[in-house]
Amino acid sequence: MDSLGAIAELINQNDDFLVAAHVSPDGDTLGSALALARALARLGKRAQAVCEDAVPHIYEFLPGAADMLRSENARPARVAVAVDCADAQRLGSALPLFRAAEKTINIDHHETNNAYADYNFVEKAGATGEHVLRLINLLGPEPDADMATCLYAAIMSDTGSFAYSSTTPDSLRAAAMLVERGADPARINRRIYRTIPFGKQKLLGATLTGLALHENGRIGLACLSAADIASCGALEEDTEGIIDHIRDVEGVEVAILIRESASGVFKVSLRSKHFADVGGIAASMGGGGHKRAAGYTVLGSMEEAASGALTLAREALRA
Repeated sequence: MDSLGAIAELINQNDDFLVAAHVSPDGDTLGSALALARALARLGKRAQAVCEDAVPHIYEFLPGAADMLRSENARPARVAVAVDCADAQRLGSALPLFRAAEKTINIDHHETNNAYADYNFVEKAGATGEHVLRLINLLGPEPDADMATCLYAAIMSDTGSFAYSSTTPDSLRAAAMLVERGADPARINRRIYRTIPFGKQKLLGATLTGLALHENGRIGLACLSAADIASCGALEEDTEGIIDHIRDVEGVEVAILIRESASGVFKVSLRSKHFADVGGIAASMGGGGHKRAAGYTVLGSMEEAASGALTLAREALRA
C-alpha cells in the first residue's frame, strides 16, 4: 500500500483531476468525492466530481452536489481518484474514464479492496471520509465549512450516526474537527435521517410487511421487486437504510434485503449484528464490503437470489 503522503505528492505534481464515486452512491462516497474535488479546486487545480448515477435526493443538500457530473458528461483527466470504491467495477460507467488517466489513485476503507490503482491507500476506518480528511490536511487547504459538511456527512452516514461497531476514536476525533470547521451536526442529521420522502416511508412499510424470519429468527429476509418500489411511489435510492430495520429485529443476526434494479439485476444487501461475516459472503459472490455490512449482485430470478442468499447466511451462522 502507498502512503497518503505519496498520494499528496502526486497530487501536488499534477493539475488535472477526476474524482469518481461508486454506483448507487451513498453518503461516504459522495461526501468524500465532493470534499476532495473542492480541496483540489482551492489549490488551483482542475477537478471534476463524477458518478454514473445522479445524486440521491437526501444528499442533494451537500455543497457541490449540483455540480457533480454524470459519467457521460465528464472528460478524461490526467489523474483519476476513486473514493470509497472497493472494486474498480463499482465505478460503473466512470470506469473507462478512470482507466484513461495517466495515473490512478484508490482511497478506501473496505477490507475487500483489491488495490486496483497505481496508488492505493486502503486502511480500515469508520468511513473513507476520514482518509480524505487526512489527505486534505496534508495538501494544505484547511477544510472550509463546505468541505467540513461533506466529510461530516460521509463519516456520520457510514458509521450509522456513530452507532456502528466500525466507529473508532479516530472517527469521533475527525467529526469533532469537522464541527470546529463549520459542519452543523443537527442540520446534517436532519437532512439525511429526518427528512424522509413519503414514498420511502411507504416502501419501508411494505418491506417490513413482507419480512420473513428463518433459522429460528436469526436470519431476516425481505425482497423488493421493481414493481414493489414503483407501487409505493419510491425510487431505487429510497431503499438505502431499510436493511437496518431488518437487522434491528430482536434475535436477527443476519439481515438480507434483495431488491430488483431497473436493469433486472438483483442487488443483495447484507448486515450482521454480532459475529457473522457477511463480508465473506459478499466476497464469495464477487461483491465486497465489511464483515458487518456488505453486498453483491446476481442475475436470475428473485427466488434464486433469495435461496442463494439464505444458503450463504446459514453457512455464516455456523462458521
